[in-house]
Amino acid sequence: MNEEAAETLSRLEGLARIESPSFDAQASERMAEVLAGWWDAAGAAVRIERTAAGASLVADLDGVGDPLLLVGHSDTVWPHGAIEDQVPWYVDGDTVGGPGVYDMKSGLLVMLAAAERLRGRRHRSVRVVVVCDEEVGSPTTQALLRACAGGVSGAIGFESPHPDGALKVGRRGSTRVGLTVRGRASHAALDPDSGISAIDELVDQLVALRAIVADASLRSEVLCNVGTIAGGGRANVIPAEAEAEIGLRFLDGQAEGAVLDALRTLSPVRSGAVIATKLLSHRPAWSPSSADGELLSAIATAGARIGQVVTGRPASGAGDTNLLGSLGIPTVDGFGPRGGGAHAATEHLSLSSLGERIDLLTAVLEDPAVPARPAR
Repeated sequence: MNEEAAETLSRLEGLARIESPSFDAQASERMAEVLAGWWDAAGAAVRIERTAAGASLVADLDGVGDPLLLVGHSDTVWPHGAIEDQVPWYVDGDTVGGPGVYDMKSGLLVMLAAAERLRGRRHRSVRVVVVCDEEVGSPTTQALLRACAGGVSGAIGFESPHPDGALKVGRRGSTRVGLTVRGRASHAALDPDSGISAIDELVDQLVALRAIVADASLRSEVLCNVGTIAGGGRANVIPAEAEAEIGLRFLDGQAEGAVLDALRTLSPVRSGAVIATKLLSHRPAWSPSSADGELLSAIATAGARIGQVVTGRPASGAGDTNLLGSLGIPTVDGFGPRGGGAHAATEHLSLSSLGERIDLLTAVLEDPAVPARPAR
């Protein structure tokens, strides 16, 4: 293992041991401070942006042309203590495991290591944004992402790739909706007619939702998952409140609009019941464009120069590149290393793949022709 690889592995262990679950502002602050120190030493102008969810990092590295935006996140799905008993840190040959190492703290180090290699050499200008709440839909950082996207020539996301290492070009839209029902409590035996069951109403509304999704899926596939249901308290009390959280995935904006419009106009089945829907998080569908394809082709050309074969195709999962791609910015995602077990106790990455991604990003950044957007 060479000096750079050893340093990158040591840094990855350090980041994994800063356990940083979403909405933990103190943990995100520690992540941002460590990353800021590294990027400052690499020659970038660094700032930390804070929201209710925590601290996010922005780093600008001067170079040739409009900046290429590199996008990542510092939060993980793992609670504090996971490294002790759920996802322990380990290195076994080429395999490295630990909380967040694959999704996506290793991707953060791909960006950094490439920038460090290029210091003092001619390279593309770079803007880095590392948000603190991606795993929960980036509810507080989408405005930061939009601001950072201003004037960029393209965007690369550092989420994990397809299992074969292919990059991701296009992602399903992802929306979480809260559905709340208010009814009226009463004794289930002594006064049942005075009650309005919020649970019964919720069940009927979820059946109606299935019909809405099925109708939209005739034009474009829609995935729907009722992830949580809560309500009621006792079997002898007609429940006054019930709620569900619904996850929806869309291939295109037309189906997305149809389903969300229908959800906003749901009507109660029971007289006196009150229904409310709330958009909890929203990532628009990112349909691949010709500009995305041109950026992928340019990355593949850079890869060919160093003996790497680079391909890309759409992905089902959503991320921050949904927003960037939907804005018309030439976008590619999946630039993190190969591995597996995202969001699972088997989370791991390939150390050799991590080195290959650093090599590839270095080749991309030292080639001013890579951005797909024409020079102004």
